[in-house]
Amino acid sequence: MRLFAVCILLGCAFATTSLQAQKQKKAPKPVTLFTVNKKPVTAEEFIYLYKKNHQNKSEDFTTAKVEEYLTLFVNFKLKVEEARARGMDTTGRFIREYNQYKDELRRPYLPDSKITDSLTRLTYERLKEEVKASHILLNIKADASPADTVAVYNRLVDIRNKIIAGEDFGKAAMQYSEDPSARMNQGNLGYFTALQMVYPFENAAYTTKPGQVSMPVRTRFGYHLLYVADRRPSQGEVEVSHIMLRTGEGKDNEKVKNQIFELVDELQAGVKWEDLCKQYSEDPGSKDNGGKMRPFGPGAMASIPDFERTAFALKNPGDISDPFQTAYGWHIMRLERKIPLGTFEAVSPTLKSRVNRDERTQLSKQAMELKWRRDYQFREDAVVKARVLALGDTSLHNAKWKAPVVPNAARDMMFSLTDKRYTVQDFLQYTQKMQRPNTQDPAKYLEQLYNHFVDASILSLLEAKIVRENPEYGYLLKEYYEGILLFEIMEKEVWNKASTDSVGQRRFFEANAAHYKAGERARATFYTASTPGFEATLRPLLQASQADQNRLQQVVSENKVKTETGVFTKEEKPVLQKVTWAPGVYTAENNGLYYLVRLSEIIPPGPMSFEEARPSVISDYQGDLEKRWIEELKKKYPVKVNGKGKQYTLQKLQAK
Repeated sequence: MRLFAVCILLGCAFATTSLQAQKQKKAPKPVTLFTVNKKPVTAEEFIYLYKKNHQNKSEDFTTAKVEEYLTLFVNFKLKVEEARARGMDTTGRFIREYNQYKDELRRPYLPDSKITDSLTRLTYERLKEEVKASHILLNIKADASPADTVAVYNRLVDIRNKIIAGEDFGKAAMQYSEDPSARMNQGNLGYFTALQMVYPFENAAYTTKPGQVSMPVRTRFGYHLLYVADRRPSQGEVEVSHIMLRTGEGKDNEKVKNQIFELVDELQAGVKWEDLCKQYSEDPGSKDNGGKMRPFGPGAMASIPDFERTAFALKNPGDISDPFQTAYGWHIMRLERKIPLGTFEAVSPTLKSRVNRDERTQLSKQAMELKWRRDYQFREDAVVKARVLALGDTSLHNAKWKAPVVPNAARDMMFSLTDKRYTVQDFLQYTQKMQRPNTQDPAKYLEQLYNHFVDASILSLLEAKIVRENPEYGYLLKEYYEGILLFEIMEKEVWNKASTDSVGQRRFFEANAAHYKAGERARATFYTASTPGFEATLRPLLQASQADQNRLQQVVSENKVKTETGVFTKEEKPVLQKVTWAPGVYTAENNGLYYLVRLSEIIPPGPMSFEEARPSVISDYQGDLEKRWIEELKKKYPVKVNGKGKQYTLQKLQAK
């Protein structure tokens, strides 16, 4: 909404453009079109914006049209200069909003966009296969000490050596695994496919050959050993319906079993599946829609393997299973459809969204960030860092931390990137702006902000490189930066002033009353509903010499009638063209709505009252405020148009 308002002001499209990150040839030296407060604005920027906002409008490339836009553009730059002078681009609010836009705009240019594409393709290829695997889990906390981590890892290596030497994996899982289910299933997880296990586990499953045991793999649950038993082509997904009768909780299992077989007999006798499901099924989530469940693939029902096995064993849509039992009760299942894996092109949009939300993307980004640190020769002063991180206190919890005075803050380096130094003062200023309410330990939270600051600093260097290689990206980035500032300054100096200054509005109206005239109007009340019938009850109440207001409101409420009162022209309310233009009560229908119209007075052409004219007055008052403000800005920030730059701009825009 903020950028949309900017678009309206400039008559241009400040909108996200789908840009492709591609290297451009080195641009020639930019030509200055004009300066504001001795700061140059290039012809190239103006040409880019003009072409972008006048696409397929050849009639807009006349000298007069270009000069008109140039005037608007100069005024725009004056407002932005004032916003910068007031420090509006240094507030935490501005920085957060601008960074949000930058993150979106920068995405196509960064390597991680290619990572997402690559991960999406890899995930699709894995979805073509299902892996049958077993595992042994040894628990370890995420923040375990290095010594404890090494001890668990070595213990799992010893278990692996025993299995390689001939010990049965299933028996080893029962003996050593800390996954409680291993006592019953010997660590067997059955078949699963991509996106069903945490990413490091999935990665190990798909990179270990059938018949082999992986090396220890760390996930957020602990360390695992995987034994891959089999790989097979994907069976896709199945969609099934079921009728379930619960067991347990004191129920007689034999009686429930007999009942489910009786339901099978009823189905064979011709009773509809949906009717039996609605009457008997004890699955509240599906009984009212014929027992239908969401489609699922192998591994999705690993906790109830008999349910999954039965679903995939059904061959044809409409086939009904024999009764079978799970931990939840007795079931009958009907196959609705089998859903094979779609083509990459068909599933890519949905799959990419899932990949972006998955752990694999975050881990890949972390790897990319580590690479960037290496590429930009990241170096930190651990002693200075530790001293600064110890400055945190509990005021960080409510984001009201004030950075203390630190000796040599502007000199002491916290870290460097390709020989560019980032000082303690730089970090403290960043923290002051970017802190948010949190419940973390203060030192931990400062360390989190420190890492964000490092990443943001690297992104800044990357961004500078992208701008050098892609001028269009630089222009677009500038549009957003200046567009947000324009909104902020216009809201403060024009919009809010004009809409809240009732004294100024009335003064402006009185000075320009001759401009606010209207044609013939009617003072009227409209009663509107989407269905007819209310008019017969409401009309007598309106025609009475003294309306019964309580009864009137009752009828309006009961019939869901909307009301509107005011002074209107026939152009403003087209329904007025369908009633007699004289005081009275009338019925009408317009665009599928039913009206009862009460005309109280016909007002002849003439001057408008302040209240009638107020919407137009506010708009005109805004224009007047803006005009006077721009004149002040021109005195404060001198503007100088470069004649040669202007001629160059016209030639470029009007070239055939």
